[in-house]
Amino acid sequence: MLQSSVVLHPEVRVAPVNPRTFGSFVEHMGRCVYTGIYEPGHPRADAHGFRQDVLELVRELGVTMVRYPGGNFVSGYRWEDGVGPVEERPTRLDLAWRSVESNEFGLNEFMAWTRAAGVEPMMAVNLGTRGIAEAIELLEYANHPSGTHLSDLRVSHGAEQPHGIRLWCLGNEMDGPWQLGHKTAEEYGRLAAETARAMRQLDPGLELVACGSSARDMPTFGTWEATVLEHTYELVDFISAHAYYELRGDDYASFLASAANMDAFITDVVATADHVGAARGSAKRINISFDEWNVWYQGEVTVPQDWAVAPRLSEEAYTVADAVVVGSLLITLLRHSDRVTAACQAQLVNTIAPVRAEPGGPAWRQATFHPFAQMARHARGQVLRAHVTSPTMTTAQHGQVPTLDAVATHDADGGRLAVFVVNRDPGETHELRVPLGDFGQAGAVDGRALHDADLTAANTMEDPDRVTLRPHAASVEDGVLVSQLPPASWTMFLVDV
Repeated sequence: MLQSSVVLHPEVRVAPVNPRTFGSFVEHMGRCVYTGIYEPGHPRADAHGFRQDVLELVRELGVTMVRYPGGNFVSGYRWEDGVGPVEERPTRLDLAWRSVESNEFGLNEFMAWTRAAGVEPMMAVNLGTRGIAEAIELLEYANHPSGTHLSDLRVSHGAEQPHGIRLWCLGNEMDGPWQLGHKTAEEYGRLAAETARAMRQLDPGLELVACGSSARDMPTFGTWEATVLEHTYELVDFISAHAYYELRGDDYASFLASAANMDAFITDVVATADHVGAARGSAKRINISFDEWNVWYQGEVTVPQDWAVAPRLSEEAYTVADAVVVGSLLITLLRHSDRVTAACQAQLVNTIAPVRAEPGGPAWRQATFHPFAQMARHARGQVLRAHVTSPTMTTAQHGQVPTLDAVATHDADGGRLAVFVVNRDPGETHELRVPLGDFGQAGAVDGRALHDADLTAANTMEDPDRVTLRPHAASVEDGVLVSQLPPASWTMFLVDV
């Protein structure tokens, strides 16, 4: 059995736990909206058409913030199509996902849904096929109280109070050739700067996100961030990052170590942003909005050839291995809480999502639901810097990586230490030791693990609890937390301190 340790101290901190770490994403892609969060006529739908079974799972998941309406979808979206009397809204073709968009669900429906779900909205503007004028018109419609054409139009549409949206994305993945309106870094940087300046003239208190790279392996990575920030540094608060991971063949070692790529991605973007700030002599610090991340089998995506409303698209049946990777990615995001101050798992329902729902039928938790829900519920107080000592393993994609990764949070007021650990090794058990002496007298320990001998096990409509968290044995011996971590596992320990 391999030996590993995690050393913690209550005063060696990264940053307070930021609730925005546990954000999600709703895009008009596949069935995320229609027959996902919204299905009038469903037995569990309310008067607004919102599925209450899905809302209950969203609340259990612990989502704090939701990005909308895309994603690739936003780069061809006309926000005006989704407001006003539903029967008068135009039907459009969505080129991003080759679908028919009815516009039955739009801005005001989304805002009503966020209130029902108790989440913060994160709104994206179209800087692909549109620009500055449309962005500030949307902002005025959404946020201005009344007394102007657009704000009074919102009131006439039944939204009497302004929506008060504070967090806005300036476009989506504009570095990607697949994006409608794809631009060079110079073109996008200037447009984002002018749009940000105009939006701040209307409302100086907004938080704005400039588009960073769509992946760390983009050919323009690094130079894109530097160029965009040279234009926008004093005008935005965040630069975005997007990353998706998948199992390739049977290379479980590389897949389980996917967070090594995310960790390097974050480190590189921080270094680039800080370089631009230093060169400008700026005291301002740009943070990262990691507003798309997940496991996604992109190589298997087939965009429909026939135009249809809400086709089934990327409805992954997530496995135990996928869930362990999701847990490890959350560990990485939490560990970087000093600079990653917003994040969105993509997406929320049906499309690459922790929640699945069938039209007219049930909703259920996917395997990936569980690590997200537990970390969103139990990560409280301060993120602690964990010193991890473990063996390493060789991976084809990431080179040498530690087999164990961990992060912890300490809620001094609540007297609770939460330790989140992933064993990336697909074949070896680890004995974990966590000294607790610096936290005083340790009390009860509650261990829970996500692990299965069958790494391909997944939840289905017929068997929705095939994969779930199980109690996991742990003890405190002479002030040291001791537990055995099975291969390819994500484990959480809650310790009364």
